[in-house]
Amino acid sequence: MLKVKKAQFHGIKLPELSIGLDYSDADVQYIFVSHAHADHIPRNRQSLREHTNLVIYTTPPTAALMRLRGFKEDIIELPFYETLTTDQFNITLYPAGHILGSAMAFIESGVGNILYTGDCKTPASPATEGFELPKNRPVDQLIIEATFGLPIYRWKSTEQLQSDLLNFAEESLDAGYTPIFLGYNLGKAQEMMHMLRELPKTKQIHGAGYPLCAVYEEYGINLGTYKRYNRASSEGCLLFTPYSGLESGFASHIKKKRIAYCSGWASHEARRTQTQAHALIPLSDHLDYFELIKVCEYLQPKRIYITHTPDPKVVLHELQQRGLEAVYLDIDHEELG
Repeated sequence: MLKVKKAQFHGIKLPELSIGLDYSDADVQYIFVSHAHADHIPRNRQSLREHTNLVIYTTPPTAALMRLRGFKEDIIELPFYETLTTDQFNITLYPAGHILGSAMAFIESGVGNILYTGDCKTPASPATEGFELPKNRPVDQLIIEATFGLPIYRWKSTEQLQSDLLNFAEESLDAGYTPIFLGYNLGKAQEMMHMLRELPKTKQIHGAGYPLCAVYEEYGINLGTYKRYNRASSEGCLLFTPYSGLESGFASHIKKKRIAYCSGWASHEARRTQTQAHALIPLSDHLDYFELIKVCEYLQPKRIYITHTPDPKVVLHELQQRGLEAVYLDIDHEELG
């Protein structure tokens, strides 16, 4: 099997193939970026510029979002399902269901096949291209995130969550309050806007999120009627901002407002006080615990590598009880059983 190594800062390295997955160092020939969230984009920009033999690949929507967020290095766009062939491996990107453009990397080589999920979600976020695993192609090694890898995390259906968002918005507006939805400027904000697109109210999004919406529309995601946040005209609109926006004065002039914190972490009641929220809506763009187990069982890989999890022992025990070999990757240890 291929050696899998966790990077010092973030990402995964496959040294035998000179591949970096959401990787920042320039000691590989190929870097594949799963999606445009900051913690997955290469950080060591100066080093990347100095190594002209290094190539960065990602999907077209992710490339567009990365450029809007200030990434100036060269990117080669690799659409979903199109295979890149090299002397050592073939790689095909599959929709990951996390945010627009998010991709899982399926790497086929003479020493085995690896599927790297990056951040992923099934059932997929409705503001993405969907979620799809490789069909009829064996996965020998699976590298999968387990951000919500505890059995306390079981998500409601998309339809139920959409109903929760609509009810919060309509009840707030009917009572004369301005509804504010807390979520990341990239991904979560657009997902909520898409789910609330039919409400006959203008949506205003935080300034940093506004230009990203155009990419979603370019790729066919309907966000309804929206504008950049304008303090003077924001009262009575549907407002979307990260929590940091509130800390910076977003909507501070609006006396009658209600806040919904929308995240998988909204499963914890403590977040109500931390975020000043009137409502907690557990809207996540990651696998819940049960879908995580289901994906692993479906693929039946020879080895599973778990990353990004609150307590690796829980999910490792569950997988091992089901006859699956699973280890945890962290920075200080390449593998933890």
